[in-house]
Amino acid sequence: MAISFIDNLARETGRFFHSGIAHLGGMSLFFFAALRIKPKYSFVISHMVQMGINSLFIVILASIFTGFITTWQVQYLAGDIAGLNYLGMLVLKAVLTELGPTLIGLVLAGRIGAKVAAEVGTMRITEQVDAMICLSLNPIKYIVTPRIISGIIMTPVLFIYGSVAAIVSSQLLATLALGLHPGVFYNSMKPMFEMGDLYMGLTKSLVFGTITTVTGAYFGYYTRGGAMGVGRSTRNAVVSAAVLILFANVIVSQIFSLFY
Repeated sequence: MAISFIDNLARETGRFFHSGIAHLGGMSLFFFAALRIKPKYSFVISHMVQMGINSLFIVILASIFTGFITTWQVQYLAGDIAGLNYLGMLVLKAVLTELGPTLIGLVLAGRIGAKVAAEVGTMRITEQVDAMICLSLNPIKYIVTPRIISGIIMTPVLFIYGSVAAIVSSQLLATLALGLHPGVFYNSMKPMFEMGDLYMGLTKSLVFGTITTVTGAYFGYYTRGGAMGVGRSTRNAVVSAAVLILFANVIVSQIFSLFY
């Protein structure tokens, strides 16, 4: 019984890693194939509005709570050591380098990744993709590339707005709940602010936006199995994007630690 359990565990683990590596390779080839094609710019602008402006509210809302949580955590963990005079500096570091891009990336994975996978998957099962191929139209050009480029462009923009919202909400909570003067909060950011922190946050948001749209378009484009297939592709897109975002977060952080 124990040997059978170990065999099944090893078999399932191997199948999981094999499937993951195969999908990762497929997504890489899919991404490079999409970038080689010149998109319809009117489609790009339309998707930029859908992914950017329509996602702004949820990003700002998530960032406000991020600022609240960061303030309480920093005050709890480092309040007795560094004091409230350095609260702004610690919040800025956390928001720009880690919490801001990661949490925004996960939120967008659930919103944009699921949306892209569901839209493209529905086009696949309703034979719209096949119809475009029959008309000698490249579906990658009209369906995939505009969505990927829009996500790459708009995610750093959303990160900037989200970071501002997180820092402002953190300052408001520190002022109202902890009695910290706004001037002290913002002045504490100056000595330790580095452009490398901003570059890291922008780079992470760019990478996370690429991951989100590529996984959504990839799983949606290869949807099979009708309505259940669309649901399965949407689930796989969101889960894969979340895992890859956390993995990429570690890689990008390690790369920047070598230079800053």
